Amino acid sequence: MKLRFQHIFGAALTACALGLSSASALAQEIKISHQWKANSDARDKAARVFIQEVNKKDPNIKFRIYPSQSLGIKPVAQLDALQNGTLEMAIFPMSYAVGKAKEFSGVILPGTIPNLDMAMRLKTSSYYKRIQELSEKNGFRIITWWWTPGGFATKEKMITTPASVAGQKMRAADPTFESMLKAAGASVSAMASSEFYPALQSGVLTGGLTSAETFVSMRLYEQTKMATVPGDKTLWMLLQPLVMSKQHYDKLTPAQKAIFEEAAAKSDEYFLAEQRRAVDDMVQAYKKAGGQVHTLTSAEYDQWIELAKKTAYPEYAAISPAAKAILDDLMKAK
Repeated sequence: MKLRFQHIFGAALTACALGLSSASALAQEIKISHQWKANSDARDKAARVFIQEVNKKDPNIKFRIYPSQSLGIKPVAQLDALQNGTLEMAIFPMSYAVGKAKEFSGVILPGTIPNLDMAMRLKTSSYYKRIQELSEKNGFRIITWWWTPGGFATKEKMITTPASVAGQKMRAADPTFESMLKAAGASVSAMASSEFYPALQSGVLTGGLTSAETFVSMRLYEQTKMATVPGDKTLWMLLQPLVMSKQHYDKLTPAQKAIFEEAAAKSDEYFLAEQRRAVDDMVQAYKKAGGQVHTLTSAEYDQWIELAKKTAYPEYAAISPAAKAILDDLMKAK
């Protein structure tokens, strides 16, 4: 009887210890880093939707958002922190990962994803599987599926055909776009979008490309007056999801992973609605600031696509068989 009591008591202590350990693990704060302003940029707001949805199912999972680089990690360097596990989650423009793997340019190739509807359909395609596999191979997992349409803006000259960028000093956010712009006569500088405003202000740049969301949230309309905004077909579309360090994702239980997936789907719905409004917000911001707005005509758009077929597409396909497969998936999905 005594031995049985000791066995039961020991088992109870073990269970209690395991429970405390589990609670402690759940109580550990998950840090989410990003470069945009809190409560104004849709990427920050959608992250808060994700957190709310997770906590509806499991309030023991704790999060803390660090907006505006307040964690002290530069936008591109977030990948290193995710890979080594010192950062749990980030909102990460995927083209920033090209320094680790050039195949990541497949999330921004010029004109390959012309609208948000196609972007969302890709979630159930082989393209998604390839991008997710590429991400996990590089130490992180894509959690949400947030796409941002974007366009051009310059200080003095409206961008229409490829010829119109000649002589411009531009930021494009990816080597494939940079290659295309160089072929059209522009000079390019690589930088995170958080560096875009001061580069325009100092004269390092005369213009560039980024998301409609960023043009507004970072007030780029203060430094540029000629905006080419997304139309029925968008030349610039970028995947900027909430991602998680694979080290930390692998520690989640199956139930927690399911909760994250459900919360991600809710945040995707929210973010999609925000991006449908983002282009209108960009138009209104430029007009209110005294700027001018243009939408690429079909003929202008087609000229850009023809240039991409001669520059960005073949250069990307030549990177590796994996890159070619990603490009082929995109072409089939259109």
